[in-house]
Amino acid sequence: MSDGNFNRALLPHTPYASGLKVGRVQERMRAIEAFKEWLHAYAPHLDDEEVTLQCNSFKQML
Repeated sequence: MSDGNFNRALLPHTPYASGLKVGRVQERMRAIEAFKEWLHAYAPHLDDEEVTLQCNSFKQML
């Protein structure tokens, strides 16, 4: 019989927090890839080093 205390051990395991974290990481990677594709289309004259620098700058803004 419950006395009103909440016992987390009796609840089923829900991996909500870890799934949310993984989803955020996946969306961040998609955003970086989309930025890289946009950068190649918008400024095709940039070399790979400059693209990497711009992507790192974009990562810091995220």
